[in-house]
Amino acid sequence: MTTRLKRRQLLNQLATLGVLAALPATVLAQIITREPPRSPFGSNSTAEEVTEGLDLSALTIAITGCNSGLGQETMRVLALRGAHVIGIARTREKAEAACAQVEGRATPAFLDLAQWDSIVACADTIRSMNSPLDGLITNAGIMSLPELELVNGIEKQFAVNHLGHFILINQLMETVLAAPQGRFTILSSLAHRSAKNGIEFDNLDGSQHYDPWDAYGVSKLANALCARELAHRISHTDATANSVHPGVIRTNLVKHLPAWQQWGAKYFGWLFMKSIPEGAATQTYVATHPDLAGVRGFYFADCNVDEGETPYMQDDAMASRLWQVSEEITRDYLPATRKA
Repeated sequence: MTTRLKRRQLLNQLATLGVLAALPATVLAQIITREPPRSPFGSNSTAEEVTEGLDLSALTIAITGCNSGLGQETMRVLALRGAHVIGIARTREKAEAACAQVEGRATPAFLDLAQWDSIVACADTIRSMNSPLDGLITNAGIMSLPELELVNGIEKQFAVNHLGHFILINQLMETVLAAPQGRFTILSSLAHRSAKNGIEFDNLDGSQHYDPWDAYGVSKLANALCARELAHRISHTDATANSVHPGVIRTNLVKHLPAWQQWGAKYFGWLFMKSIPEGAATQTYVATHPDLAGVRGFYFADCNVDEGETPYMQDDAMASRLWQVSEEITRDYLPATRKA
């Protein structure tokens, strides 16, 4: 019997007995994962470079936001390496157009992260393909909305960037766990440092205060904590969950920034911003590289583990509460097996 099988059987037995839940978080982290090796890649690496030599022809990977920016480049490179990519965009037309441009296997799917019933419908479509998902990359998002907007009573950036993807993750949980070594790769951001008070559970509707950049930061902290808690919840399986900071890149996300900031990014961004191929590198690396098999619960930047900018990034109690609150808010859109 291999060491890997022995480890998985032990974890299954411990999970059944409820032992894992009783262990301190520091002990649990040592059991459920392993320290990732230092990669040879860095801030200037591209998605093509981090996947060079990899044969992904046996993998099926879904990615949101496939029609532009980082999502489009990630899908292109995954397909280039042989993967079957399920490219998810906000509309059928955008998904079909994006997938048609890919040299390789790409299947369009669509959802609107602000329309939660459409997320359920998209997950139904993916499940109907009757194939395990070797990876789910939650790449889509919105940033710095100038005015407070609500989705189902929740501030829109939190509702779209975190809760919309939270629904998709839970809807496709069993599909990813059915793969030999499924991976959840959740895009966070350096902007998590703007969440100066962590997740403000009493202000999820923005009624107490709203700042465009701070609200974005809260949603990105939520992405990282979601990956951290998910890693604990799938610790008895061979699947993994990690979050990534792609870097500062000029994509469609900047469309809500003030005009002077957009102008500066356009003409001077080359001084401090990554290119889109460089920005897609970390999520592509985390989603596919064999060196990261069994590595879960980490936050990556520049293709290596990063501690993050605030202690909230390692706050397991906040991560657990976030998951529970997210379940309560989205209960009507979760599969019966995943409802609290």
